Amino acid sequence: MLQEPIVVQPALSAERFVLRPLRKADAGLIALHTGDRRVAEATRSIPHPLPPGATEAFIAQALAEDRREDVWVMDGSGLGHAEVLGLVSLAPMDRGQSEIKYWVAPAFWNTGYASEAVAAIVRANPHKARTLFAQVFKDNPGSARVLTNSGFDYLGDAEAFCVARNTTVPTRTYLRKMG
Repeated sequence: MLQEPIVVQPALSAERFVLRPLRKADAGLIALHTGDRRVAEATRSIPHPLPPGATEAFIAQALAEDRREDVWVMDGSGLGHAEVLGLVSLAPMDRGQSEIKYWVAPAFWNTGYASEAVAAIVRANPHKARTLFAQVFKDNPGSARVLTNSGFDYLGDAEAFCVARNTTVPTRTYLRKMG
């Protein structure tokens, strides 16, 4: 049997869940949640419909030693909640900057899970970034509130391509100076 790669990525605590690195066993629940059009259309990179093998490829990339971002599962199973509530990722950029991205499964929207996840990343600052960036679609004000509640400031408007929508979508960019 193949061993899972060792991912040197810290587990981070939030109030109602733990942020932990992905596992291959997460594929089923991640595919279930990301297969929902509402989740896919709120992200830049999740296709809809979700092609076979896409989740497994995403997990393999996230577990690779040469990965481009750290990805954590919002795992509430230790406190009686669902094992996969959503995901949060942190991608290093240049000059001491990182970009944070997140999604929460629709069954858990408006519960504060995204705010807890972003706050845990900000608190831990695992990349030791001087600045964190985030970008949300303008038609997703809930995600914008998550960022402003975690001390992010509005930087400006832009556009980003959304794979699920197959079009460019207006966005808002936010930043948070660390330390």
